[in-house]
Parts: sequence; structure tokens; C-alpha cells
Amino acid sequence: MKLGVKLLSSIVALSAALITSTSAAQTWPERPVRIIVPFAPGGGTDIFTRLMAPRLSEVLGQQIIVDNKPGGSSIIGTQQVAQATPDGYTLLIVDSTFMINPSLRDNLPYDSVKDFTPVVHLASGPVILVTNPKLPAQSLKELITLAKKDPGQLFYGSGGNGASTHLAGELFNMVAGVDIEHAPFKGTGEALTAVMSGQVPLTFTGISSARGPVEDNRLRAIAVTGDKRSEAMPNVPTFDEAGLANVNASTQWGVYGPKNLPTDVVEKLNHAFNEALKDPTVKERVLGLGYVLQGGTANEFQALTASELDKWNKLITAAKITIN
Repeated sequence: MKLGVKLLSSIVALSAALITSTSAAQTWPERPVRIIVPFAPGGGTDIFTRLMAPRLSEVLGQQIIVDNKPGGSSIIGTQQVAQATPDGYTLLIVDSTFMINPSLRDNLPYDSVKDFTPVVHLASGPVILVTNPKLPAQSLKELITLAKKDPGQLFYGSGGNGASTHLAGELFNMVAGVDIEHAPFKGTGEALTAVMSGQVPLTFTGISSARGPVEDNRLRAIAVTGDKRSEAMPNVPTFDEAGLANVNASTQWGVYGPKNLPTDVVEKLNHAFNEALKDPTVKERVLGLGYVLQGGTANEFQALTASELDKWNKLITAAKITIN
């Protein structure tokens, strides 16, 4: 008899919990939603998030708080979301650093797959190969010919060991079959300055950083990653068009929540972010950054995450890239 009473009590308690969870998901959000940006204010990811915030607020009917938590190559802010309550009130917006870190850094304080719930793929950002205008190579084919003629004599600048610009350079080396040496700098800004001054002949960077110097003839644009030309720089060919396929180094942006985020909340968030990406102001400003808006379902973003994790792991392992 006592066993039957205990079983009945457990069933009642479980039912009550399910009803409470369902009710919470149906009424969500009831207070402001915080989006953690694991980078410093003023960068591309921060600007992108703040552009979307007003439309997100309209759709969700709550204030959107953008909270910058930089440090540790995005690890500090990312860890906070991994440890947050899965109630939809704490979210994470990231770039490809999230997919790269697991292959570069031992003992991450979170599991990039198990500790997060994918919400939506926001955008992709082509990486552009630029050179000093004095470099005697005006096209991708000429650059590859030059690099093969003098192996190890050319250098490409990057934003630092393990940065996405470093990985783009190594991917280019592998696909093109060349040996262009890596010259790390403290950030992409320093790398670009080094190319413009002639300290190093070339670098890989984002559209927003290269667009002005290219238009001012301080840099020469060679090729961009992606399936099609960038609307921000339509005169620059893709790597495919320039004769070199499989340079898939574009940066990806997306949104995650903590693990076990309720499905109903994920669906509401996914809808809100997709609506924000359709906003004319957001579209216009993001185009200026050189991003390509994506959107789509949470499942599609989950598949992209898995693909990106695998891609960068294979490259980092093959190229023996370390952050030391």
C-alpha cells in the first residue's frame, strides 16, 4: 500500500513539473533577455548583435540586454552561458571562434556540443585575401605561381596564432599547394597595417576591414571566400572564380542557449532572430559589414555547427597548428 502511495506521489510530482515547464515556455518571455557577446564592444559581433536588438525586442515584447564578456578568446563569456539556467533568458552569440577553440585549446571549461542548445545560424562572413599593391601578383593565379617559385619566401600576416585569419592562411596553403609562411600579429588591425606598409606582402581579413583600404588603393583585393561574390565588394572574384576551389574559410555567426533549453523557447527565439534578419535596417547595415545573412531552423544550425567543428579540427590537426 505504501509503495502504491509513493508511486502515485511521484507521478503527481512529475506531472506537476511537466505542466509548470510547459506553462513557463508558453508565457516566456516575462522579463528582459540577456545576450552575452564574448568579445569586446565595438567589434563586428558586438555591432551585429546591437543592430538586431531593437527588432528582437519588438518581436519578443521584452527588453534585449547586450552584455559584453570578453576574454580568453571568447571562453569567459561562453562559459557563463554554459553554466546559465536553461530558461531562455541568457543567450550566447558567437563567431567561428566557438567552432575553432575545441581543436586548439585543451581543457575547455565546457563541451561545445553537449553544453549548448543551437538556436539559429545568423550570418556568414567571407574572408578576403589582400596584398600590398607593390607585390608583383595581380591575380590569384599569379600569386600562386609566385609562391611556388620561391617556397617559404612569402609571408602572410594574421591576427595571431589560432585566429581565423591564421587558419584561412593555412587552408589556402594546403589547397593551393604552396608554402607561404605565417607572421602573427596582435590583431587583424596590426596585420592589415603591416601589409599596407610592406612589412608583409599579404593577409586574410574580413570585408569590413579591407573595404576602405582597397577602395583607397592601399591594398589590392585578390579573392574572397564564399559561394558567390560579396555584395559589399562585387568586383572581387571568389576563390572558385579565380581558379581555386575549396577555400572554405568564411566566418560563421550564430546563437546558442544553455543545454536543455525548452523546445518551445527555442522555437520562439528562432522565429524572433529570423524576423530580425529580415529587418531592412539590419540588412542594410550588415551588408556594409560584408556579412551574408542566413537564418533558418535550429536543426540546420546544429548541422552547420557539427560540420564546422569537423572542418577546423581536420585543418588544425593536418597543419599542426598550436597557439603556443
